[in-house]
Amino acid sequence: MTKKRKDYTQEFRDSAVKLITEQGYKTSEAARNLGINVSVLGRWMRESEA
Repeated sequence: MTKKRKDYTQEFRDSAVKLITEQGYKTSEAARNLGINVSVLGRWMRESEA
């Protein structure tokens, strides 16, 4: 059985990154609050910096 990859809107991704960059959340804290994996949020952070 394979897991289906969940799609998130760009707006959701941007909001998640802003929690860290503008509101001072730790990556792990923001991921937990949003119900997403910390590695996913870390990847979004790296992509936003590029």
